[in-house]
Amino acid sequence: MLAGLLVLGANQVALGDMLFILVSFIVLALLVKHFAWGPVTKMMDARSEKITGDLDYADQERTRAEKLAKEREDALKNSRAEAVEIVNKAKESGETQKKSIVSDAHSEAEELRQRAKSDAAKAREDAMSGAQNDIANLSLEIASKVISKELNADDQKSLIDSYIKELTVNETK
Repeated sequence: MLAGLLVLGANQVALGDMLFILVSFIVLALLVKHFAWGPVTKMMDARSEKITGDLDYADQERTRAEKLAKEREDALKNSRAEAVEIVNKAKESGETQKKSIVSDAHSEAEELRQRAKSDAAKAREDAMSGAQNDIANLSLEIASKVISKELNADDQKSLIDSYIKELTVNETK
């Protein structure tokens, strides 16, 4: 019986201790909930929000970087296209200038050729006119000498030879 009382007493002590430990645990849990759980939860929520915000910011920056890279690539493509266009325009302009210069040179050459032709024709006409005048003068002189004197064949030949010599001397002057 004593052993039964001891067991009963041990059960009672154990029950009392259990009750004390249970009450202490509940009080401790309430104190932790009141003083520690709220700040820890707030800290965890703040950390969660910060991580979410950092992830959102990183996503936004990645999107922005991709957008900037695409804009730079487009600008590079546009600048290449503009460079090709500028080179093509320069080539076209050069070809146009080349054709214009060649055309001007051809027209100037043709103009010089026409001027040279007209100058040569004028010189030939002047020479012919001068020769006609000289022949007419020579004919008049011969006619006047023939009329003033009757000539035999030798005299006529010598007279013609002397006039031809005069004509060549006049032309060299």
